[in-house]
Amino acid sequence: MASKTQSSERKARIEQMRKAERARERRNRIITITASAVVVAALVGFGAFVLNKESEDQKKEEQAAAQPVKGEKSWDAKKLGRDHVSEAVDYPQTPPVGGNHNQVWMNCAGDVYKDAIPDVNAVHSLEHGAVWVTYNDKAPEGDVKELGDRVGKTQYTLMSPVKEQAGAIMLTAWGKQVTVDSAKDPRVDQFFSKYVQGPQTPEPGAACTGGMGAQ
Repeated sequence: MASKTQSSERKARIEQMRKAERARERRNRIITITASAVVVAALVGFGAFVLNKESEDQKKEEQAAAQPVKGEKSWDAKKLGRDHVSEAVDYPQTPPVGGNHNQVWMNCAGDVYKDAIPDVNAVHSLEHGAVWVTYNDKAPEGDVKELGDRVGKTQYTLMSPVKEQAGAIMLTAWGKQVTVDSAKDPRVDQFFSKYVQGPQTPEPGAACTGGMGAQ
């Protein structure tokens, strides 16, 4: 009789343990599902935030590009020569904004040149839709570094010193040019948004690699 009682008690304990284990498994599943739902909701929310921010940034860039650049000078693109020449060209602007040029362009895939580059090759880059950032000895070292970092991250741009230019920092596209006050001048972003592969480009989509690079 005692043996049967012990057996019944053992079965009861085993059944109790099984119920407790099943209860723990259910709790763990609920916790896992809840945690997963929280993670998914967070990811969805973060994704929506990123998309909204990107959309807002794009709208701001489009709005900035639609506005005229304060202090910008423009030239009639149709009157700027586009012939390929082998000789030097006497450009009326420093740096030049367009005109006849060498058949080889300067690489302009975010290329930052520490030394002066030939105008005739840089002008060809402008024809391909590049923005050319230039500076002289009056430009603060910090601005030069910041602009170099910006150019290095932007396709269809190039940067080089032009000692003879009038402004400390100048931005040039085909038929367009502006002098800015510093690397943080909002016109830098505006000029990039407006003219990197912008509507002024005579040859949109043309290469900015495979040309002439640093020697």
